Amino acid sequence: MPPPESKLTDGTSHPEWFATTHWSVVLSAGKKNLSQASEALEKLCRTYWPPLYSYVRRQGHGAEDAQDLTQAFFAKLLEKNFWARADRKKGQFRNFLLTALRQFLSDERDRARAAKRGGGVPLISIDEEAVEEKFLEGLDQNLSGEQQFDRQWARAVLDQARARLRKECVDSGKSAFYERVNLLGDKEEGAATYSKIAEDVGMSVSALKSAVSRLRERYAELVREEVAQTVSSTAEVDAEIGYLLSVIGT
Repeated sequence: MPPPESKLTDGTSHPEWFATTHWSVVLSAGKKNLSQASEALEKLCRTYWPPLYSYVRRQGHGAEDAQDLTQAFFAKLLEKNFWARADRKKGQFRNFLLTALRQFLSDERDRARAAKRGGGVPLISIDEEAVEEKFLEGLDQNLSGEQQFDRQWARAVLDQARARLRKECVDSGKSAFYERVNLLGDKEEGAATYSKIAEDVGMSVSALKSAVSRLRERYAELVREEVAQTVSSTAEVDAEIGYLLSVIGT
């Protein structure tokens, strides 16, 4: 569940968010020293596997073929010369990847996929069954492949922010608190729920509400940071967040 839109689109962006963005990672991969960027690239691949896989599935490919194609596409992304064509001035990283995937699928129709799978590059480690389950859960036949991609992309951004928030809580010894307050969704909030969780975590109800508020504010900040990684300037953050919230149905 995303944080309230008012917290996400407050116009606040920090310059340090842009010190290392997804664009800077891929542009460095287009230079000679690929080894320094390979780890970051693999992380990007794992993070945005679901939306790209979803798009391939919506093009009519079965689960196994879609897995092969997505693996092959990411193997292509890990090639140094691929990123030489990248240009952050073209806008959102989301649109760049989708355009690249479309071109890749078009090219693959003219080649023998089995001969090219991996291309000598180690495949990305991914839980393919989990990704297929996520695709089926989010499948909406009323959406085009592009719309499905954008919805899955939005969810990937929120999932990444939530994973970072959970890690922060674990690292600070608050994992039990995080797991309990994670139950406080908008539809479940109430005096009884707060009272029970406050008792479980050894806090007063007022202290719990304050802690939950701080946690949500941090989550909103992490979402903004994640979105900032995918655009080329601070001026684009709010517009991208607004768009992602609209496609995810919040």
